[in-house]
Amino acid sequence: MTMNRKVNTDPARIREILAKSLNLQVLDMSEVSSLLALEDNGLWDEIFQAARKVKEKVYGKRIVLFAPLYLSNECVNDCLYCGFRTGNKDAVRKTLTVDEAVEESKLLSGRGYKRLLLVTSEHAKAAGIDYLEKVIHSIYDKTDIRILHANTAPMSVEDFRRLKGAGIGVYQCFQETYHIPTYRQMHPTGAKADYAWRLGVMDRAIEVGFEDIGMGVLLGLYDWRWEVAVLISHSRRLINKYGFGPHTLSVPRLQPAEGSDVELERYRVSDHDLKKIVAIYRLALPYVGVVISTREQPGIRDELLTIGASQISAGSKTSPSGYLHDGDTEQFEIGDARSLEEVIEKIVSLGLVPSLCTACYREGRSGGRFRELAETEGIKNFCHENALLSLKEYLEDCASGEVKEKLKKMLDKEIAKSSNGFAEKIKFIESGKRDVHI
Repeated sequence: MTMNRKVNTDPARIREILAKSLNLQVLDMSEVSSLLALEDNGLWDEIFQAARKVKEKVYGKRIVLFAPLYLSNECVNDCLYCGFRTGNKDAVRKTLTVDEAVEESKLLSGRGYKRLLLVTSEHAKAAGIDYLEKVIHSIYDKTDIRILHANTAPMSVEDFRRLKGAGIGVYQCFQETYHIPTYRQMHPTGAKADYAWRLGVMDRAIEVGFEDIGMGVLLGLYDWRWEVAVLISHSRRLINKYGFGPHTLSVPRLQPAEGSDVELERYRVSDHDLKKIVAIYRLALPYVGVVISTREQPGIRDELLTIGASQISAGSKTSPSGYLHDGDTEQFEIGDARSLEEVIEKIVSLGLVPSLCTACYREGRSGGRFRELAETEGIKNFCHENALLSLKEYLEDCASGEVKEKLKKMLDKEIAKSSNGFAEKIKFIESGKRDVHI
């Protein structure tokens, strides 16, 4: 893909693009290129405002919350940017047993989480489908976690079929970088060195029935404008072929990691550029969930929620057994150490609605159906009510102190202006019923 050709960034052209996005239409690559090439900061302020409006047209004010659960840091790959790399000879290695994974899940459930992202390295112990099936089934059987997503190494079609059958909602895998010379440099050895095998991972996952997939690049390995363009192009190819593309796009930014051997400054993505990337993802693919991890500092995470991000992790640990005790090597340094409750409080203070909802996965709102609902402004009606119902559960079971009072005040306002049906659902939760959703 050529990124240095002359593109049109005139204000009139940019505003035409924004109008198309506000109509919830997927942008073509010439329109994406115009946004990527734009340098006028005044117009960027308009773009950020438009991205916020698009997000609210699709999802309303809700922000989905989740936590990652790392199953292992034992790995056969030597990714130069990762604390799990084989070249990190000082790493303290650990793969959770099935019982340990259940114990960590119970702890997180007790804090209020209902959605976990299982993250595992590429190793015979941790990436094998037999192990993953046992972990998934045990967490569902023995905890109150309602949906598990998975970030694993690429699999064969047969193993993907078993992963889907075990009950995984979103399958997530990042290309890391689409720039082949950089990819080869960053992944010198191990199974991950096969660029093409990783590039085809989403087609194999979709082939077995995964309709919700999560994609991303590791920002900072190569020029972010090039990476963003190719990721969007990849997403458009999936849309054209299957009728839907990624359910989520993540924006992980390169951070320091123990044993890392990567120059952090060469392709560093500034905070302002990160805001641009979030806005471009939101405008280019209006229906996708844009995910912010705890790699980032609290201030920039909060700001990104106001310009298009729609999902955020909270209270995260990036090492196996990290929630129960410290000591195992982390994948990367955490930037935001706030607890789930602290992040919920901040989201409320921003005038947004925290959501612990998992309803769409049980109600079949995925893939093409989800995209259609999102692009016709239908999904936000489900999102708003389900977010509030999940917050009522959190209020009853987990919230404390000032956060509890703030959530109660928010919910009282919503009940006062809602239908009798919503008030009735609230009473169900107060009487002890759980997992109330539409």
